[in-house]
Amino acid sequence: MANKTAQIERLQTLVQENLPPKCALSPIGGKSLEAQPFDGELKTMATPRTHALENALMILEVLRRIPRQRYTTSTQIHQQLLDAGHSLVVRTVQRHLEAICGRFAVECDTRSRPYGYRWMEGAEGLNMPQLTTSEALLLQLAKSEVSQLLPSRTLASMAPLFSSAQRTLEATASAQVERRWLQKVQRIPDGQPLLPPQIIPEVFETISEALYLERKLQLHYRNVQRQDKQATVWPLGLVQQGVRLYLVCRFDGYDNQRVLALPRITQAQMLLEGFPWPQGFDLDAYCREGTFGISRGQQVHLRFEMAKIYAQHLLDAPLSKNQKVADVDRDWVAITATVADTELLHRWLRSWGEQVRGIHTHPVENTQSH
Repeated sequence: MANKTAQIERLQTLVQENLPPKCALSPIGGKSLEAQPFDGELKTMATPRTHALENALMILEVLRRIPRQRYTTSTQIHQQLLDAGHSLVVRTVQRHLEAICGRFAVECDTRSRPYGYRWMEGAEGLNMPQLTTSEALLLQLAKSEVSQLLPSRTLASMAPLFSSAQRTLEATASAQVERRWLQKVQRIPDGQPLLPPQIIPEVFETISEALYLERKLQLHYRNVQRQDKQATVWPLGLVQQGVRLYLVCRFDGYDNQRVLALPRITQAQMLLEGFPWPQGFDLDAYCREGTFGISRGQQVHLRFEMAKIYAQHLLDAPLSKNQKVADVDRDWVAITATVADTELLHRWLRSWGEQVRGIHTHPVENTQSH
C-alpha cells in the first residue's frame, strides 16, 4: 500500500507541474477544491482540472510503454500512442519522459540521440492492484513452470510480479491453504528430463517483439549441419516442445513455413518493414500436422496390440478422437486410431518393447499397407 501511495504522489506531483498557478490538485486524502463564488455566468467544468486528468492518464500510458530490459525512444512511444488512438505530438511525450525520469526508477541513455528509456534493474514499475491469494497462487505455479524455459533476463523482468505473489501468500493469514497447495501439485515429465538449451536473451526479446508487431526479422543462425546462415523471415509463432523453443516462420520470398530452434539463432534484428499475414495459416493446425514430431507427411490408420495392464492410460488419454480399444484375450487389447505418421509416434511405440506387438499403419488416402 505504501508503494502504491508513493506512486500516486509522484504522479500527482507531475500533474501539478502542468497546471496553471492556483490550480494545483489537492493532496492525497485532502479536501476537494474550494467552490468559487457564482459571478452570474454559467461555466463548464474547470478546464485545468480536466487538463490535469488528461495529463495523468497520458503519463500512465507512457509509463506502461517503457520496457524493462531494452531501451525505447520517445518516437517509438509516440507511435505506439498514436496506434492506440491517442492524439498528441512527440514533444509532449518527450516532456513527460523528462519528468518521469526525475521521479520514477526510469533511466535515460543519453549517449546518442534519440535518447533511450527503460526501467532500472530491479524496479517494480507500475504496481498492480493487490493480488488475491488465488491470483498469487496462479503466478507461483506459472513461475515454477517457466523458470527453466525462459531466458534469465526475461525471468528477471518478471521478478517484481513473482515477488508480489510471494508476499501475498506469506502475508495473508487466510492463504495457508493456498501455500500448502503449492506442495500438493507436481508435474512429472513423461520422458527423459533434459536441461533447457541456452537462448540468447536479446534474441528471445527481439523475436518476441517482432512476432507481436508482425515485423520482419533479420536472423543469423546455425543450421543442423552447424553452418552459419543468414535470412530475412516472417515470424509466425513460438512453439514450446518439452524444454525446447522453436520459431515458426516463413523465409522472405517463399510460400512455405520453416522451423528454427531458438538456441541456434545467434543474432536477431527486427526490421521496420511488416509483412502480410499468410492467408489461412493457423499455428495450432500447423502443429497438429505433425511437424514437431518429425512428420512423415501423412495421416495413417494405426493398429497395434498392447498388454492390458499398460493400456489403461490410453483410455484416459486417447491417441485420437476416433480411437477404439477392443479385447483380444484376457491379457491383450487391440487399439486403432487415426494419427499423424511421425517419428515421435514410432519412437513411442518402440519404447514399450515387448508390451506392444502387431504394429500396422495404412495411409488414410488409401488402404495400401504402409
